[in-house]
Amino acid sequence: MKRTLILLATLIAAASCALTHADVKLSPDRKLAFAQQIIANYYVDEIDTTKVVEDAIIAMLKDLDPHSTYSNPEETRELTEPLDGNFSGIGIRFQMTNDTLYVIESVAGGPSERVGILPGDRIISCNDTVISGVGMKNAEILKVLRGPRGTMARLKVMRKRTAEPLEFSVKRDEIPIYSVDATYMINDSVGFISVARFAGTTTDEVREAMKSLSKRGMKHIIIDLCDNGGGYLKPSTEIANEFLRKGDLIVYTDSPKNGSSRYEANSDGKYLDGRVVVMVNQYSASASEILSGALQDNDRGVIVGRRTFGKGLVQRPFPFPDGSMMRLTVARYHTPSGRCIQKPYADGDDDDYRNDIANRYLKGELSSVDSIAQFPDSLRFSTLRLHRPVYGGGGIMPDEFVPLDTTFYTDYYRDLVAKGSINNYSLRYVDDNRAALKKKYRNEDAFIRDFTVTPEMMQGLIDTGIRDSVEFKQEAYDISRPYLETILKGLIGRDLFEQSTYFRVVNPSNNIFSTALDIINDPKRYKSYLTDK
Repeated sequence: MKRTLILLATLIAAASCALTHADVKLSPDRKLAFAQQIIANYYVDEIDTTKVVEDAIIAMLKDLDPHSTYSNPEETRELTEPLDGNFSGIGIRFQMTNDTLYVIESVAGGPSERVGILPGDRIISCNDTVISGVGMKNAEILKVLRGPRGTMARLKVMRKRTAEPLEFSVKRDEIPIYSVDATYMINDSVGFISVARFAGTTTDEVREAMKSLSKRGMKHIIIDLCDNGGGYLKPSTEIANEFLRKGDLIVYTDSPKNGSSRYEANSDGKYLDGRVVVMVNQYSASASEILSGALQDNDRGVIVGRRTFGKGLVQRPFPFPDGSMMRLTVARYHTPSGRCIQKPYADGDDDDYRNDIANRYLKGELSSVDSIAQFPDSLRFSTLRLHRPVYGGGGIMPDEFVPLDTTFYTDYYRDLVAKGSINNYSLRYVDDNRAALKKKYRNEDAFIRDFTVTPEMMQGLIDTGIRDSVEFKQEAYDISRPYLETILKGLIGRDLFEQSTYFRVVNPSNNIFSTALDIINDPKRYKSYLTDK
């Protein structure tokens, strides 16, 4: 300690001399280390030195770009877990309703299903930690339910028609996190796949989904990347490869310090024929933009929707021994035609960057193609085969623009969603009628064909909203009612069958999906987008 104080005194003296001797230099890294030591040893109050250092790292990265970030050990686990493709837990999908944890579904083959946990069960406690009725947040619940593989979770569960809680001992195991939300055949020849993220298992999931659809007669495919915020680079290039020929450029990176890297199709893909339409919107980012940009620039697919987010900065993870991590931007992504995916940003101005989507809305970009139709020549690029014009400036510009549909949107609808009233009612409805619904609708097709949301059910939704402090507004309800009925049917179908059921019900009300389906069903219209300009 004495030696450290002598060193610090010497440094302070040297710093004082620097005020009168301009030739005294101190390297930035040494200066930062000295500052941390001085604060730790001389600051008037007790401080958390770890937090001081972390705050310094965060401040440094904030001045670089919007995507260079630091995460502490817990944040790092939360960030990487969804992309790693699995975690250790009990294997349920749940929802908190009125401060009660309802089991929506037990993961097939997972630890909860193996011991007999059923949809509709209410988990009261786990390992003596009370969950229901104590105002616990979802993040806190996950910490209680998850744990190292092989450890035990002792659950107390209330089940309908049982007077006393049931007790289950569940051995935690690896639980998969799926990337593909939905896979189904729209008609005899067109398949649909919705990809929620690009994670470690995404390539295998998509390939399996494509294989399954091919067996059912798929000739053409709609890939839904709307709201997909990206993830890992590798699965996006591997999926693009499925539609391209060997040697086709998929994406490349460029960096003054790290050089360039090219990612090319390493073999002929399995799906070189057939029409491909990709759905995107303003929240499609990163790996979603790499996949859609690769198919567009190679003239292998038609992109439908709205300009994508524009996240084209390459982050390299630098893990620290304590489990924390710094993700530093080291390069930029470019589509095969040369477009930089990254939208413009001002160093250190994260607020403006975060508000970009709202600014697009206010400028009319989300509602009118005219607001984005004019581009300077400097942003014009050409596709590789047919030399069609495509445009840079950030994000992927779709071949067919689809405006944001606000015809159903009202403050009443917004409040029902924000309060969770639609989910709460659908969950309670299924819980009260599960056996009868399963008996009446033997399969998903029967449900989609025959189930109708009744006026009594809509009144139940209104009453649920009132209990959730959502004021009923007749005029707004009349505007939103058809869409509310669709969403409600989709949620009920999802809870009775699977996630794909929700998409099968709701997709026809999605104008991006409807446009994509019109294009892929019309060979002449599809070909009109892919002609030599």
